[in-house]
Amino acid sequence: MEKYPKISDAEWQVMKQLWNDHPTSANEIVKKLEKTVSWKPKTVKTLINRLVQKKAIGFEKQGRSHLYFPLVAEQEIVREESRSFLNRFFGGTLTPMLASLIENRDLSENEIKELKEMLNKATKEVKER
Repeated sequence: MEKYPKISDAEWQVMKQLWNDHPTSANEIVKKLEKTVSWKPKTVKTLINRLVQKKAIGFEKQGRSHLYFPLVAEQEIVREESRSFLNRFFGGTLTPMLASLIENRDLSENEIKELKEMLNKATKEVKER
């Protein structure tokens, strides 16, 4: 299994911008984040540098600026974070996590339908193995 970088909640905000639009400059990331967070530009640039050090993002130099781009796919990080969450809180077992979510939330008919469809698809895939 490939090792993915641990990304903090703040770094996640920067990654979301890059997953949505890349390559892009640090100044563009700052402008986009100004709409949702009250960080100073220096804070955003520090987060960008951390992500470069973690090898979550890369850059290419273009003139005097750098254009940043993700080195890991959003789906890969979500999968890894989900696995980590499942292991940390539910001993790696999916059933208790789903039970907890279902018991502590009022599900709509549509959500129940979607869950059933996912389970039916998973059942079919298991049988085909």
